[in-house]
This record gives sequence, structure tokens and C-alpha cells, in this order.
Amino acid sequence: MHQLFTPALFAASIVAAPALADDSAAWFESRSVLTQETGEGIYNAVCASCHMPDGQGATGAASYPALADNPTLEFPEYAVMLTLHGQAAMPPLGGILNDEQVAEVVNYIRTHLGNDYPDDPATADMVSQTR
Repeated sequence: MHQLFTPALFAASIVAAPALADDSAAWFESRSVLTQETGEGIYNAVCASCHMPDGQGATGAASYPALADNPTLEFPEYAVMLTLHGQAAMPPLGGILNDEQVAEVVNYIRTHLGNDYPDDPATADMVSQTR
């Protein structure tokens, strides 16, 4: 039987695939570290699969709360703590995100998805102190 799509062809197509501007198409260089650096890229690569691309949340195997128009995001410390340590169905991401990445994704969800909390942004130092 002749294979039209071989493993070598698959690997070549991955290498040739263009990266998106928000870097959410970046691949893991290591299985233990996430390579995206922008808040949007991290959200799209990790968070959107449960919280949905528009942040509306979902219910299925577990309940994933809406991040869109979410008043609990007013203070960055709460989102930093949940991102690092997880809660309920949300896994802890502190082991795969560095301090700057956590701050970036927290600031992204606080200023996008219908949220408007640009004041008092999360910082890498805040994340480091929360670890």
C-alpha cells in the first residue's frame, strides 16, 4: 500500500508552516516549558481550549469559568495565583510558564475579552513573590 502522507512529509510540513503574529503557533522546544512569550500567544496556546477563544468559558468534562467580563480579574494577584497554582479543573501552570509569561497572560486577560483593567498590571516581580 502506497502512503501519500508519510511521517517525513508530515515533519516537513510542520517546519514549513508559517508562525502566527501572536506566536500561538509556536511549538514546545521542551515538553516542560512553554515557548510562547506574548499574553495573546499564551492564551491562545493554553487557555483558549478550556476558557474558549472569546473567553466565554465552557462546561463539559469540567466547568471552566468565563474570563470575559469577569470582575474577579480586577486585581492581578488573584489571576496570578490561579495561573501559578491552579484550582479545580485548572492545572497549575507555574511549572511551564516563567514569571514574565505569567504576567503577560494575566495582563492579556485583564485587558481583553471584554475586560478593562489596565491599571495595576501584573509584573514578573509580583509573580515571583507569589510562587
